[in-house]
Amino acid sequence: MAEEGDVLTDLNSAPNGADNEPAAGLIAQYVKDLSVENPNAPESLQWQDQPQLDVQFNIGSQQVNEEIHEVELKISVSSKTERGTAFLVELSYCGLVGMRNLPDEQIHAFIYAEAPRMLFPFARRVIADAVRDAGYPPLMLDPIDFNGLYIQQLQQRFEEEQAAGDSPAGQA
Repeated sequence: MAEEGDVLTDLNSAPNGADNEPAAGLIAQYVKDLSVENPNAPESLQWQDQPQLDVQFNIGSQQVNEEIHEVELKISVSSKTERGTAFLVELSYCGLVGMRNLPDEQIHAFIYAEAPRMLFPFARRVIADAVRDAGYPPLMLDPIDFNGLYIQQLQQRFEEEQAAGDSPAGQA
């Protein structure tokens, strides 16, 4: 016979097993596209010049269904010297993100700040391995503050909207 103290109850849950609590998380992650170019090999493997690295990244999202979004972290890295291009790596690393019972502003923040933060360490490893497999020392990208960048972009967008709203209609 079960004692009254043995039963755990959640006062916030809905009857009949209805799930109405906010939830968000990473369901799966994968390499969607990876391109590695080593156009001047084998000569570039002997170059002693200090390379100029150019790292670009972009975040995209596509809704899969009502509760799932695909978040895409695109990273492009090029290494060039005065002699030419040593290597180019382009990666599209994706994650399926599940979200349920979240307000729209939290969904947006999760897609464009938190999900990329969770995906980045894995994308970073893929790039390091790709560069190493091309014959160069592994490239360890510095961490990126996706939350800070998200807040900065929101602030910039707000300021642009404020500036646009201050000028009278019809004037440039």
